[in-house]
Amino acid sequence: MLDFRLKVFYTVARRLSFTKAAEELFISQPAVTKHIHELEQQLGMALFERIGNKIKITRAGQVMLKHADDIFTSYRNLEYEINQLKHEQGGLLSLGASTTIAQYFIPPLLAQFNQRYPEITASLISGNTEQVEQALFDKTIQLGLIEGRSKNPVLKYVEFAKDEIALIGNVKYNYGEGNDDTPLTATELKSIPLLMREQGSGTLEVITDELKRLKLKLTDLQIAMYMGSTESIKSYLHYAPCAAFLSLHAVKRELEAGEFKILPVKNFKLVRKFHFIYLQGQQDKLAQLFMRFARQHAGVQTIDPENKNA
Repeated sequence: MLDFRLKVFYTVARRLSFTKAAEELFISQPAVTKHIHELEQQLGMALFERIGNKIKITRAGQVMLKHADDIFTSYRNLEYEINQLKHEQGGLLSLGASTTIAQYFIPPLLAQFNQRYPEITASLISGNTEQVEQALFDKTIQLGLIEGRSKNPVLKYVEFAKDEIALIGNVKYNYGEGNDDTPLTATELKSIPLLMREQGSGTLEVITDELKRLKLKLTDLQIAMYMGSTESIKSYLHYAPCAAFLSLHAVKRELEAGEFKILPVKNFKLVRKFHFIYLQGQQDKLAQLFMRFARQHAGVQTIDPENKNA
């Protein structure tokens, strides 16, 4: 009974909502309230402070949450190691991936993983890099895969793969003053309406850094619109004389079909890295299993997190 109460507390603490916790746990809101009240009585301290229609976690609740994190990680690892003894694999693996990886890179890998380990239930959420990192902090995922690389000291970054970003345009339109084989100059680039990913996107982060080499800032460019997904940008490009910096993974089909074209930019060469990210000190066995599987099946080099000298 204490284990389920702990799960109820953990869910409420992550959601900061009795209603959302009830929906996630498939129980009634009064049942959530009852479990929290009984747990508070058992501990002799309040875990949440009620402020109107909102709740705030107390200092005692923060201590409880820290240990609950450790307990549930231990439970997952216990399940993993027992299954290993039975020569089985099982458990829940929650992944979060930034948009390009989630849409174009990881689905084939997950399909292979699911065929190899059908007893493991994997889930995938997607968002921009900031959202994936926040999901790790909130403990809603065990492992993230992002484009670019932030510098948060709480997170461990492990290179996963490489991806090239190029300026992409519609074959129906001309860009710049020369032909398609003549690289665009920085001056010509300033005159082209551009579509960009939203603030917080790993794609926008690496593009901004690379443009600095051309002595260009975003404010120097003619940005037609910021958009929240690569798919939205691709759809827009079909109907307008704009261009966009996009992953070659994302436009592979359109390039092969002759719908889009690569617009070379003088002195611009952007190869970014994909990274696994997880909380420093994480020992989640299923996450490590997936990382090893990715190294073997995605044709990329990664660092084994169990190798402490790596």
